[in-house]
Amino acid sequence: MKKELKIYLASPRGFCAGVKRAIDIVEKSINKFGSPVYVRHEIVHNKQVVEELKKKGAIFVDELSDIEDEKRPVIFSAHGVPKSVPQEAKLKNLSFVDATCPLVSKVHRESEQLHKKGFEILLIGHKNHPEVIGTMGQLPEGSIKLIETKKDAEALEIKNFKKPLAYITQTTLSVDDTAEIIDYLKNKFPNIKGPIKEDICYATTNRQSAVKKIASKCDMFFVVGSRNSSNSVRLVEVAKKAGCKNSHLMHSEKEIPFEEIDNSNTIGISSGASAPEKLVQTLLNNIKKDRKVSIEEVVVAEEKVIFKLPKELN
Repeated sequence: MKKELKIYLASPRGFCAGVKRAIDIVEKSINKFGSPVYVRHEIVHNKQVVEELKKKGAIFVDELSDIEDEKRPVIFSAHGVPKSVPQEAKLKNLSFVDATCPLVSKVHRESEQLHKKGFEILLIGHKNHPEVIGTMGQLPEGSIKLIETKKDAEALEIKNFKKPLAYITQTTLSVDDTAEIIDYLKNKFPNIKGPIKEDICYATTNRQSAVKKIASKCDMFFVVGSRNSSNSVRLVEVAKKAGCKNSHLMHSEKEIPFEEIDNSNTIGISSGASAPEKLVQTLLNNIKKDRKVSIEEVVVAEEKVIFKLPKELN
């Protein structure tokens, strides 16, 4: 007889307000304009969400030049886009709806204000992530320096000390790793200016806090999310750092490691901000088929944030 398995469910987990808004924008656009509706890049980084929206009438493209019917509307993803993208859309006379998360738009506005005031700008983030490409693309090329790691910060040389210095960050980073980089920058450049309210978003912070609270109690930890989801990958790193070395990203191609679960007494489960809750429930149901379980939900915060839809859809 297998021993009862204790499961700690991290809360909050799954969809954040920005992701819900982006998915709503695609669905409401299809309802309002009919199908197809084009979407530039994955609306959010989750394969299941993208597949479901395709079935409803969304066509996903890499670039605006891939749009076959230019009379149809196009939606920009939640991660934000460089300024050149809406400019190109206007030149092509495309109608577009911007699903950029309002918390990403806040970082875009910060970069523009700092640039106007003559600041040298550092962006802490991951190279080639769509959000970073979008933020760097708000300003002329070369206006923003990217810092990915503490090593980058250590190697940083500021040639023009007459210009004031400021930093902004990607919204989905590891809270602890980013704090370490910021502390180093503040020691190296005591006058560096940061955002009034930090750029890492409430949802990223809450999900990481919930994982930290339970990871050390767990023999295994699962984060449900896609491989290209920055915040999901960060949650796996957070779980490992918090004391559960046996932490895994449960993406759509990954099989449930039942043998390892059999050798565990406690497991933790969370999900990235772009992962639907039904994927968590599917994982739980599959584990329940094989093992008697007791589930405890560990809540670190209540999320009541709701973002308004763009005026085009009202």
